[in-house]
Amino acid sequence: MNRILNSFRYLTRTSAKLNIMTFENTVGGASANYSTKSSATDRTAFTATDTVEYIWKGLGLPEEALRSLHIEGNELGLPSSFKIADLAQATISLSALLAAQIHAIRNSMSTPVVTVPRRHAVIEFKSERLYSFSGQSLPDTWGPLSGLHKSLDGYVRVHDSFANHHNGATALVGCSPDVTRAEFASKIASWRSVDLESAAFEANVVISALRNYSEWDALPQARAIADFPILLRKIGDAPIGLPQEMRAANADKSLRGLRVLEFSRVIAAPLSGRTLAAHGADVLWVTSPNLPDLPVLDRDLGRGKRTVHLDLLAEEGREDLTRLVEDAHVVIQGYRPGSLAARGLSPEVLAQRFSHRGIICANLSAYGPSGPWSDKRGFDSLVQTCSGMNVSEAEHYGAGEPARPMPCQALDHAAGYFLASGVQAALYKQATEGGSWEVNVSLAGVMKYLRSLGQFTGRDGFQSQDYTCTADVPPEYLETRSTGFGEMTAVRHSASIQGVKVGWDIMPKPLGSDEKKWL
Repeated sequence: MNRILNSFRYLTRTSAKLNIMTFENTVGGASANYSTKSSATDRTAFTATDTVEYIWKGLGLPEEALRSLHIEGNELGLPSSFKIADLAQATISLSALLAAQIHAIRNSMSTPVVTVPRRHAVIEFKSERLYSFSGQSLPDTWGPLSGLHKSLDGYVRVHDSFANHHNGATALVGCSPDVTRAEFASKIASWRSVDLESAAFEANVVISALRNYSEWDALPQARAIADFPILLRKIGDAPIGLPQEMRAANADKSLRGLRVLEFSRVIAAPLSGRTLAAHGADVLWVTSPNLPDLPVLDRDLGRGKRTVHLDLLAEEGREDLTRLVEDAHVVIQGYRPGSLAARGLSPEVLAQRFSHRGIICANLSAYGPSGPWSDKRGFDSLVQTCSGMNVSEAEHYGAGEPARPMPCQALDHAAGYFLASGVQAALYKQATEGGSWEVNVSLAGVMKYLRSLGQFTGRDGFQSQDYTCTADVPPEYLETRSTGFGEMTAVRHSASIQGVKVGWDIMPKPLGSDEKKWL
């Protein structure tokens, strides 16, 4: 155990040298240095099927498998100028088609048929808002200061759902933590928007300036974001083949035997683990007893997973982490970039450590692996704000609002399915080419892709039905199961694979409930 931990520490000290490795094996439309030169492809007329085909081919996956995708439907989706229905159906379909492709490899067969009903996919993009426990209502997940605030020259959006972000935001503007919203707003009113945003970045607080498209496009960070939403690159050599635990044929689920170690909070990264779990992966959701959680989100996004607490400030926690990593096939992280690398878990370190069998490292970030904001915190709502999406949405709606958020956390959800797809694409590459692989997906990358699909004219997109509670959801899209919190009615997974089970074996329970070991 100590020998393994020491090897991690040694490789961490040398990781600066490893970071100069070339990116010649990057897959997915980015050049050797994650170039962001825009594609010539006009995506404004893309259907959901077109998006799946575009990304599938961009990842270098076998094109004959695309014949197994059977999706249809023309519903607009949710009330928005953005093409959320196309994004929802495409990202869920992509993740399911990859699961079907892995199943085909395991069983030496053709890729089974995948179906994803469009309306069901749209509803699943709001799953964290559409579950219920008998006799209980869901509390609001937003903090008391969250939302749009007027600044000296425009507006900013504050995110304070976590106590550390709340306390950091109030301290930054010179208030006590128990400040009223009106008092907090009066402090913000004396700041220029970009000055407050910059100060928040430095203080590790999440506040974003409201911009329109032209203001966003002028930023170096906007130009640094890749045009392709899934960045996949080979980071080390390893033998060809699926993990040993996945080599048995006739598994009931596509990913049965895959071991996924997930470090995450909030929506996007947890949703990637939930998606892999729906296809049979053993997902261990690692959380810290030293960090706050968001129970409303956790109870939806914890479906399919086992959950363990690791205190990495204690020697026992670090030893548990080393032991779990030793037998993991996939490591997912959704913390601020660099957090796991500081603990000896950078992709390059892991690729060297597991060159005898290979490993997949999947990273979810706010702004991507390149550019001046690559190490900054961010959330879906803030990326919508800073990138021009909220301003454009308001302009299309035409009610004179300074900003209008999308009706769901579309960037979070799409990023989660893209990350799960990237993991499975890497698994396919391992099975056919060998190696260790890194996957990078960002909220800003999803934003760029969604924007590239174009928007509906005027208010046309706002005529769609919205879904605000379980009662709004057609019964055939729901399931009722026993959980660690009582009987839960929630949106079931919208993808199906012919002849293969899809869905969650494990229901939510209090964080830290499970043993720190693999099945």
